[in-house]
Amino acid sequence: MAKFDKIAVLTKMQAAPVVPVFYHKDAEVAKAVVKACYDGGVRAFEFTNRGDFAHEVFAEVVKYAAKECPEMAMGVGSVVEPGTASLYMQLGACFVVGPMFNPEIARVCNRRGVPYTPGCGTVSEVNAAQEAGCDLCKVFPGDVLGPKFVKGLLAPMPWSRIMVTGGVEPTADNLATWRSAGVYCVGMGSKLFPKDRVAAADWQYVTDKCAEALSYMK
Repeated sequence: MAKFDKIAVLTKMQAAPVVPVFYHKDAEVAKAVVKACYDGGVRAFEFTNRGDFAHEVFAEVVKYAAKECPEMAMGVGSVVEPGTASLYMQLGACFVVGPMFNPEIARVCNRRGVPYTPGCGTVSEVNAAQEAGCDLCKVFPGDVLGPKFVKGLLAPMPWSRIMVTGGVEPTADNLATWRSAGVYCVGMGSKLFPKDRVAAADWQYVTDKCAEALSYMK
């Protein structure tokens, strides 16, 4: 059962429009990263469905976040089929993100009132996702499509809420470009979590980067 409903999740993403995207096979590392992001002001976190037994790691992290990060909406990313979406929702996922649009995922998410954010690369794909009930669509890969795609899409479809992932960096110039294009929020992975910083357990770096990125987006 999702801790936060669709409206609450979308509100969190709008208020704190940086959604970290992260996976680690060690649940303790994942917990530390979630807490570091939370301390930096993040309120929606996308745990990537990668690696064997990723769902077991997610289950541990969700329980931890419920106690230590009570306002964090925990979601899952890289979901490509409805079975996986259902599994993670059963474990408490508050939102589901995918690299592409699968209408069957929209069906199972809509049934439970959980937002599904599919990856879209054309205006027609965004339109199809919206018709299926997707309130927030992900422009992916962002570094290929670029801010001009977002701006061009919003001109005839201004009701669209767009997340962008790929090609997003925690710098003033990069985030200002996406923000001015009209994105609802951004997803950001390795740029927030350099491997050397994670290996050194430098969680203060993660907290500071999240806070910095949020300041640029706000």
